[in-house]
Amino acid sequence: MIAVELRLDRGPVLLDGGLSNQLAAAGHRLDGELWSARLLLDDPEALVAAHRAYVAAGARVVTTASYQASFEGFARRGVGRAGAAELFARSVAVAREATGPGPGRWVAASVGPYGAVLADGSEYRGRYGLTVGELERFHRPRIEALAAAGPDLLALETVPDTLEAAALLRAVRGAGVPAWLSYTVHGGRTRAGQPLAAAFALAAEVDEVVAVGVNCCAPGEVGRAVRLAARVTGKPVVAYPNSGEGWDGTGWTGRADGPARYARDWVAAGARLVGGCCRVGPDGIAELAAVLGAADPRPADG
Repeated sequence: MIAVELRLDRGPVLLDGGLSNQLAAAGHRLDGELWSARLLLDDPEALVAAHRAYVAAGARVVTTASYQASFEGFARRGVGRAGAAELFARSVAVAREATGPGPGRWVAASVGPYGAVLADGSEYRGRYGLTVGELERFHRPRIEALAAAGPDLLALETVPDTLEAAALLRAVRGAGVPAWLSYTVHGGRTRAGQPLAAAFALAAEVDEVVAVGVNCCAPGEVGRAVRLAARVTGKPVVAYPNSGEGWDGTGWTGRADGPARYARDWVAAGARLVGGCCRVGPDGIAELAAVLGAADPRPADG
């Protein structure tokens, strides 16, 4: 299991940052419903370069460009199911190319929420009007396609509510790949307003889930969530918030405020996979690396 291979008991392991902002900084347009997944079709080498920027900054875990990918979205671009499965696999392959050969780096296949695929902001609201079963039927083919490509783990990320979490946890059972589950939160609750203790508890007994936590939130939200996730689940915690700037619907406002400023406290509270999300670029990951030091990525002898 990844929790043993990464030796999360020996110190924090550094995740990457926001793939989209690194691509945008390199001049790539990300408008449209496929977002960064469009480059799986149009320019996979751009993804390799973006991933490598995070590896150079110290990231040990690289997250694939599949967050907003779906069979339905690719179909709207004229790509059939077989071709879409190949694109899911390509997302893992280009991330693996960026990490390079040898031990010490891992690929996490991103499984974004249903709302991300809608491209209407509803991943920050949840409550789509779908049942757990309907959400499971949406996510299962994505998870199966990514798992077949051989990532080291799955990132079930930016989950806004417990209904979607339940669906993802059903879909990941038997996939043969360990996973982390991370919610996007606001005001100490899920984006849909549910208590975090109950949200984290859903994953406590799911063997495939090796870490639970939060992402795509303000850095100031993370500390309490880390402590709660560790207490409720007994699992290692994953934490990768945004830069701390705010989005007013037209642009980013305010001042960046993390995550490097808070990271030591998160690790003391139980965080073992730490990185950044929106607006946290390679410089932010390098700051985290300097603050946290490098966990020994090699398995212990024997």
